[in-house]
Amino acid sequence: MSAPITQDVLTIPRKLPEGGRMNIVGLTRDQLRAALIEAGTPEKQAKMRVGQVWQWIYHWGVRDFALMTNLAKDYRALLADKFEIALPEVVTRQVSADGTRKYLLRIAGGHEVEAVYIPEEGRGTLCVSSQVGCTLTCSFCHTGTQKLVRNLTPGEIVGQLMVARDDLGEWPKQGAPKDETRLVSNIVLMGMGEPLYNFDGVRDAMNVVMDNEGLSLSRRRITLSTSGVVPEIARTAEEIGCLLAVSFHATTDEVRNKLVPINKRWNIATLLDALREYPRLSNSERITFEYVMLDGVNDSDEDARRLVKLIRGIPAKINLIPFNEWPGAPYQRSSWDRIEAFADIIYKAGYASPIRTPRGEDIMAACGQLKSATERGRKSRAQISAEAAG
Repeated sequence: MSAPITQDVLTIPRKLPEGGRMNIVGLTRDQLRAALIEAGTPEKQAKMRVGQVWQWIYHWGVRDFALMTNLAKDYRALLADKFEIALPEVVTRQVSADGTRKYLLRIAGGHEVEAVYIPEEGRGTLCVSSQVGCTLTCSFCHTGTQKLVRNLTPGEIVGQLMVARDDLGEWPKQGAPKDETRLVSNIVLMGMGEPLYNFDGVRDAMNVVMDNEGLSLSRRRITLSTSGVVPEIARTAEEIGCLLAVSFHATTDEVRNKLVPINKRWNIATLLDALREYPRLSNSERITFEYVMLDGVNDSDEDARRLVKLIRGIPAKINLIPFNEWPGAPYQRSSWDRIEAFADIIYKAGYASPIRTPRGEDIMAACGQLKSATERGRKSRAQISAEAAG
């Protein structure tokens, strides 16, 4: 039986916790305003106070209310008594030979997630997780071998970006000349989890990230990757409006059912119908189709021609992803010649078909390799192969 669309959804509490302090990272402006009023802020001042606190946290990167010098001392004391500015704890930080940085982060409940920063010429991309584990069990994906524990809160999602900015020293210095250079210039929701199974959390987090008085990343700098949760695709267009990527990976339902089991619920035809509407609803330029290249599974010339036929009429590019192997993986990467031949067929049909350069493989930070350190290696190769064949 298919999993429900909403799973273990966690929401930021609207009321102040008894005997504790509320973490205000990840609260939307409306939620922050309500929390400040409940804490004793006069309603007439609330909008101004939201703006001040927001800028200190998300523009300047300040974590101590005492440093918010445009607020009165007694008000700073009130904030410190009722609230905290808390981020995920960095358990380990690994740096690849190619400059990729992988963060293992501990969140509430002692759970762990991973985020990855990928530096490139002229840009830097942060790959963000949206769930602890994943419910989709895609057979080629290491993350999919870790069972879903829970959704991340908006604060835990936003916190990944703030942790990366801390590590990169990217917060602006007060009094320094304005610098428009962005080390984290792009976000991809392609880490652990299926973002559209945590829709509310992801939406609220991205609205914080896109706010132009704080972290200020435009919606065109954010790409959400889904395996195909069809009912939430239109909502993504309307309520987030970011770019969309789809973990496609196969050109027949028979093969996609094995690689991406959610296809048994929403098959290729149903998914493509939803995708045809997305650019119009979101004013998005084009959809990215992600296609992992698996030797002898989905990499034939016939697959390439079928892929072109399937996506006809959808503004699209196809990202070809050489399979990133992991311990116990039941697949092998397609040969470079095979990948290039596949890409050539797509390119000649009029679609961009970049081949993604594997990044961070030496620290298990490449696409499909993320997994909490405590969960690594718990399944044998035989177990994983049996599940892939099922």
